[in-house]
Amino acid sequence: MHTRRRGSSGSDRPVADEPPEWSDVDADAIEARVVELAEDGHDPSRIGMKLRDEGVQGTPVPDVKLATGKKLTEILEDHDARPDLPEDLRNLMERAVRLRRHMEENAGDAQNKRALQNTESKIRRLVSYYRGDELEEEFTYSFDVAVDLLEG
Repeated sequence: MHTRRRGSSGSDRPVADEPPEWSDVDADAIEARVVELAEDGHDPSRIGMKLRDEGVQGTPVPDVKLATGKKLTEILEDHDARPDLPEDLRNLMERAVRLRRHMEENAGDAQNKRALQNTESKIRRLVSYYRGDELEEEFTYSFDVAVDLLEG
């Protein structure tokens, strides 16, 4: 978005209607493990990687949606374990806070000043996307708001 490079094509996920035979974990066990990992403080993407790598009861879960019929975030929402901020927005805010603190110490760093501008632009774009659904209607991004949300 903010670079001169063109996008790179990636591989598509294989089309599948049902989970593989070797992954026959019960949907309730998967949901319980998802909620347990969320309570331990893991983000949804980290939970998905842990289920893929470690699995449930030693059996890997390649795709949560195929195994349970629900997305991982839907499972978290059903069990009131959903994070307060969407993960992509939280990650961008963490980066912006880190860049802003770097800019306070290194005021002449023009490259990181540009990176901060680009990151905050992405944040404002995402806030307008999430406003009303995931965020309050009157939510606006600022550095102080981001620090309060991330530390609170």
